[in-house]
Amino acid sequence: MEICGLVTEKNKPVPLKSISVELLVQDHVATVSSTLQYVNEEERPLEVLFVFPLPADAAVCHFSAKIGEQEIVAEVQDRETARDRYDDAVSSGQQAFLLEESAESPDVFRLSVGCLSAGQNAAVTIIYITELAVQDDHSLRFCLPAVLNPRYTPAGSAAGIVSEISSGAVPYTLTLSVHVSSPKPISKLESNCTLDPLVFLHSDHTQATVNLSPGHMFDKDVELFVYYQDTHQPSAVVEAGVNTALPGSLMRDTVVMISLYPEFPEEVMSSLASRGEFVFVIDRSGSMGDMMHRGKEAQMRIESAKDTLLLLLKSLPMGCYFNIYGFGSDFESFFPQSVEYNQDTMDQALKRVKEMKADMGGTEILQPLKHIYSQPCYPDHPRQLFIFTDGEVFNTKEVLDLVKSHAHSHRCFSFGIGEGASAALITGMAREGSGHAQFITDTDRMQPKVMQSLRFALQPAVLNISVDWTLPDDVTVDTLSPPINVLFQGQRTLIYAQLKGESSGGSEGTVTVKYSLKDQPVTNQLHFCLKPTEETQLSIHRLAARTLIRSLEQKERSGAADVEGIRSRMVELSVQAGVSCVHTAFIAVNKDSRQTVKGPLLQRRVPTYDALMQADCDLLLKCSLAAYVSEPKKKFGFMTKIQNLFRRGSKKPVLCSMSAATENQTRLYLKQAEAAPELQKDLLLQLVSLQKASGCWDLDSTLADVFGKTEDELTNQKPAQVDGSVWATLLALIWLYGCKIEQQVEWQFVAMKAASWIGSQKVGDLSQCVCEGNVLLGCQVTKETLGI
Repeated sequence: MEICGLVTEKNKPVPLKSISVELLVQDHVATVSSTLQYVNEEERPLEVLFVFPLPADAAVCHFSAKIGEQEIVAEVQDRETARDRYDDAVSSGQQAFLLEESAESPDVFRLSVGCLSAGQNAAVTIIYITELAVQDDHSLRFCLPAVLNPRYTPAGSAAGIVSEISSGAVPYTLTLSVHVSSPKPISKLESNCTLDPLVFLHSDHTQATVNLSPGHMFDKDVELFVYYQDTHQPSAVVEAGVNTALPGSLMRDTVVMISLYPEFPEEVMSSLASRGEFVFVIDRSGSMGDMMHRGKEAQMRIESAKDTLLLLLKSLPMGCYFNIYGFGSDFESFFPQSVEYNQDTMDQALKRVKEMKADMGGTEILQPLKHIYSQPCYPDHPRQLFIFTDGEVFNTKEVLDLVKSHAHSHRCFSFGIGEGASAALITGMAREGSGHAQFITDTDRMQPKVMQSLRFALQPAVLNISVDWTLPDDVTVDTLSPPINVLFQGQRTLIYAQLKGESSGGSEGTVTVKYSLKDQPVTNQLHFCLKPTEETQLSIHRLAARTLIRSLEQKERSGAADVEGIRSRMVELSVQAGVSCVHTAFIAVNKDSRQTVKGPLLQRRVPTYDALMQADCDLLLKCSLAAYVSEPKKKFGFMTKIQNLFRRGSKKPVLCSMSAATENQTRLYLKQAEAAPELQKDLLLQLVSLQKASGCWDLDSTLADVFGKTEDELTNQKPAQVDGSVWATLLALIWLYGCKIEQQVEWQFVAMKAASWIGSQKVGDLSQCVCEGNVLLGCQVTKETLGI
């Protein structure tokens, strides 16, 4: 097998040598400059193809190439024109560079480098800007994608968008330098990769630099988390336009970016919704059998999803409706339609969850979504979709259009699992479905992130959202962002707007957001200075143009009447702002190249990293199987991968073949592995698994095991006149608050149900019961803490 994917005729490494990245973070906008260093080590001219991922919604705004001492800066042109120019240049022996966005997914780009002469070096620089997503701990997340997993392409459909990608360790290195500046002091920077020490440039900590430590292999996405003081403050960035741009155009006028963090009244937030239809959609494709990360305690993705489903099912309010779908090449649902949540239906679902495996082949999410949307909604039970996937689909835009077309009837919460999940798919489904997106990467635990989204889903829906501007008399406003259709407590909302005219008097503007929450009118207001911010390098204009272009793309795909007019407007905006879109491309041709390249071009495809590096199958099995049998913590993920090799008839391609002798050896090892002891379950999950749908626990030996006690010890300490289930439930609450407080976000709804259940029972001296429970479990929890 070709360990490094498609290599040269002489099996030498591909000609991409290094990637150097400079990251400039200004408040919550990032400007990323990536330089890719190529060298043609062959004796013949080459054409090099490199397919790579970018963050979702990134706006590519610069592309240049340096050959020796000469730099060629690309320009944005209509896509077909750019392709024709590239083909003409390459066929005539000129050097040419073409950068274009994938038609299927906006987070995948394709770079073609034409006519690299033998021995020649070329440095290609790509600059893009992107907004940084706010995390649950109030940090801002930047991700430099390294992994682009092959998008699953169903049989009979067009070729996949990343057929150029192949597995293997990347043969190039990465350097990354970061500069952060903000009006708010910087608290800290963290990363999933090793960083050098943070250096503050000013005593007020508003500027800092940091570098990725040397020797990074770029074998996983690089994540950076920026923490500011007072992150959740509304803000506005006002950016002046370019005087040389056409009058009345976006690039000529002033643009403002408003960042809002709505705060809901406390009395509304104190009681979460108890109604709803919750539909959980779980990716069961073969790749969900991979490990969450490469650490010692790593869990299979499907196993983590099953644990999360347990928490979700136990956290649902009584009387709501729910269903669970599994999908791969096909899909199946636990119930023909959503059923009412009670003890019986919860037990049925949990039994099915235990049996779930990553055994459904490819990744086709479109059909299960169509089936869900075809089901009638329950009156007064708003539909909430929770979608879990490692995001390897080929038809991202088609999926997003489907979600958007049903946005009126549901909210969509999406979760990207593992390295290489499509950011465009995950963030896009949440955006179009008025929900919230989460990424679970590296050593992240899935459960706290999912429970945070459940809290959002249980928040009351915000209705009748309006945005009003108050500006000086001579200034008018065009809002460029789509209408706001969802607001969550403490979550950021961005609004881009074009300001036309110049103020002769006032220097301040106001934006007012009004909405209804549980029939209460709420108003959030932000005053901002109209004086433009200095040194923004047109990043706000370009992000605004990108936002407008994405809206036009969707309008075009929806079959709007004036398709040609929409397309022309997109190309016009793209060319004026210098940002890419699906109908344009960056093209650079070295017309001054005096030496005409002779001889046919060799095409070389450059691999990105695939976390599942393939090696010779016989060698893999012989070296590793015995170790996995003796290490039960790792056996489950490995067993699934090996079992996939036997699924000759499945739609997921078999990864490699093995000899008959090795196949017999494998079956023997699998038999031994299946007999090995199972992993001990997490005590928190054990406790949660024992809770009834109503919120109570039974007083029995399985509960005693969680506490490290015997059933007799629990029974003997039970206060007189207290029911066994009340005592058991009270002990469970005391244990959660006393022993698992650091994981409260995971069990918060389980505890709320338990406290509510106890409150509905006739309990004598509750304070005395809590004291007795503290003594038994060795805790110090007050009655008030339990929320009863």
